[in-house]
Amino acid sequence: MTEAATARSILDGLNPQQAAAAAQGDGPLLIVAGAGTGKTRTLVHRVAHLIEQGTDPGRIMLLTFTRRAAAEMLRRVEGVLRGKLPAAGKRLWGGTFHSIATRLLRAHGKQVGLEPGFTIHDRGDSEDLLDVVRTEMGLTKSDKRFPKKGTCLAIYSNCVNSRRPLEDVLADAWPWCQDYAEKLKPLFQAYIDRKEAAAVLDYDDLLLFWRGLLADDTAGPKVRSRFECVLVDEYQDTNLLQAEILKLLCPDGKGLTVVGDDAQSIYSFRAATVRNILDFPQQFAGTTIVKLEQNYRSVPPILEASNWVIEQSRQRYAKRLWSMRSSEQRPWLVTCDDENEQAEFLVRRILEHREAGVDLRRQAVLFRASHHSMVLEAELARSNIPFVKYGGLKFVETAHVKDLLAFLRLAENPRDVVAGARVLMLLAGVGPKKARQLMDLLVTRGGDFRVWQEIKTPTSAAERWTGFVKLMLRLAQTAPTEVALQLQLAGRFYGPIVEEKYDHASARLRDLEQLEQLAGRFADRASMLAEIALDPPTTAEDFAGDPTLDEDYLVLSTIHSAKGLEWDAVYVIHASDGNIPSDMATRSPEQIDEERRLLYVALTRAKDWLYVCHPQRYYHAYRGPVSDRYGYAQRTRFLPAAFERYFECRNAATVASDEPDGELASAAVGRSIRDEVRAMWR
Repeated sequence: MTEAATARSILDGLNPQQAAAAAQGDGPLLIVAGAGTGKTRTLVHRVAHLIEQGTDPGRIMLLTFTRRAAAEMLRRVEGVLRGKLPAAGKRLWGGTFHSIATRLLRAHGKQVGLEPGFTIHDRGDSEDLLDVVRTEMGLTKSDKRFPKKGTCLAIYSNCVNSRRPLEDVLADAWPWCQDYAEKLKPLFQAYIDRKEAAAVLDYDDLLLFWRGLLADDTAGPKVRSRFECVLVDEYQDTNLLQAEILKLLCPDGKGLTVVGDDAQSIYSFRAATVRNILDFPQQFAGTTIVKLEQNYRSVPPILEASNWVIEQSRQRYAKRLWSMRSSEQRPWLVTCDDENEQAEFLVRRILEHREAGVDLRRQAVLFRASHHSMVLEAELARSNIPFVKYGGLKFVETAHVKDLLAFLRLAENPRDVVAGARVLMLLAGVGPKKARQLMDLLVTRGGDFRVWQEIKTPTSAAERWTGFVKLMLRLAQTAPTEVALQLQLAGRFYGPIVEEKYDHASARLRDLEQLEQLAGRFADRASMLAEIALDPPTTAEDFAGDPTLDEDYLVLSTIHSAKGLEWDAVYVIHASDGNIPSDMATRSPEQIDEERRLLYVALTRAKDWLYVCHPQRYYHAYRGPVSDRYGYAQRTRFLPAAFERYFECRNAATVASDEPDGELASAAVGRSIRDEVRAMWR
């Protein structure tokens, strides 16, 4: 087969814009991919095309935002290559920014003063360590409220990733914390010192050290020389620190491809900035821009409404989504009297779609904030409609799973004071102060757990202390590759504690058994702990495949959690000013633009049916329960009167069913009531 014929076969099935993007040369490339336009397919074929053209797979880096996305892309690359290079996916450097950073720092970290045996703290562990420092500095005993550990870490992380001074970050996102700037600075300095002493890195450190590695005169060229092509997915979700890493990795943009959609940049609260994608052509001279506008998800009426919404943005890449699918069904704009009527309308429509053959799991209700679904959840329960809600605790964020993993983390790094305090305080009679003393003693003795055999333990802890120390010695001595055995040993010790500490212990113990079964997929203890910290599964089943339930279920989700997903029928609720846009995000034109993009993301999740609901009346909560006091809400500013031509405008009170005479029947009832009242005066 000729080279031209081979290239055609790799690009077969792509539309002209996708093929143009996949076959571009080695100059800087920006693919502006609208919602539902096949960006993943395009990126996969570009990687396959690069390999087909002679690029060594081991010199290609593919950066994604989830572990699963990377694994799926690598699998599809091998599929596109049709077995010509069966090991190509394994040789590619595919993963998240943080996982690639970990891999590079394990290999080159010594050149920037980093011990290769570092352990990684997830967000929860980082909050706990910061809280230890916060308490030791006496910041919790102020006569004024001091930011809690989660807020402190969010502020710290935003400063690091946005590359902005603390004062600017506080003014923009945490104005109520501005008075604490001079106390936060020494807190953050002490937090950094404590991480260094414990040989741990948090998520932000991984990016900082990767950037430092690339900026180093000796290590930088060595790392850059390993890669010929770098491809980045979801570029609109990157922050300034990640953009700096890419600039250091590909200084002139050669071999750099980024894919994203400025219209779906909605994560500024994580320090992501839409400026990265908007300014890419200025950052890299000679950038080629390819736009993907053919949508394969939604029917044209939904796209017309979505296009109109995003066209009101002040700064954007001009594009119009279009589709070859046919439908005359316009989306609905539904006015509801209050939240209760909104919930009743939703239940009726959801069940009507279900009876028409649209399974519950092919329908989703989307909202701006998690609490917006509370009234609906109660109505779904009354109607016996099962549902799952996106945004709950992840599997490894549950206390019992974090406890079990803490045993392994302490064995891996005896200087990890957070892991040490967590397992020590599982023992009766050991509190924070005693746990800190025991950890200081362990660190002083170079991490030798035998030192704990020599101390006098609290009487209440004596029963389990000997077994605990034996366990830690065994874990430290067991080969790091025997991960399942280590989890089994830790689980055997921890199981009785679970039964004493938690209700419904049997379900928690099953979780621990699943964790033990998952261990077989990891090469060693360090890789398991790193992967779970960097990309935690939502449920245990995430490691094995798509999670399933025994019965059908409706999806409830915040709009942020719904990004990247799609459903046949989508219901966007609480489309009123104060909710969309949030009243907490209207202090600047940039914030309002992001809220508009958030609504655009919600609208473009729908394939066939779209409903946007606007309650007019909101009851106030007064000291907990809802009171009789209420106020009226205006429809979101993003859907003004001029927008109504793209919608079928309905009133929830008159939509009893899909029957054509539903509104006539309602009107007849109204006439009957009035006639009855008139008869009273005859």
